[in-house]
Amino acid sequence: MGHQTSFHAPNGGADFLGYRKARNGSTEIVYDDGANRRIIWRVEGTQVNEAQLAEALRNAVGAIKVVPALLTEVGKRAIALERVGA
Repeated sequence: MGHQTSFHAPNGGADFLGYRKARNGSTEIVYDDGANRRIIWRVEGTQVNEAQLAEALRNAVGAIKVVPALLTEVGKRAIALERVGA
């Protein structure tokens, strides 16, 4: 991959964002707030620009509201997501 695939909130925050390859070859984004909330999205499409995805996650994890920031960041880059887990 060559790019950073997981990001933690700065300044000791518990929020985590990362992306991974699923068994079927699709790319998934994982969000965990460190307490009780975990959300998984599947990136739609077969061609995923990992650099753009990593940049979106890096920008979102530093926000106060990480999930809305993530959705905004992937939207700016025309990356379509499908929520697959909660």
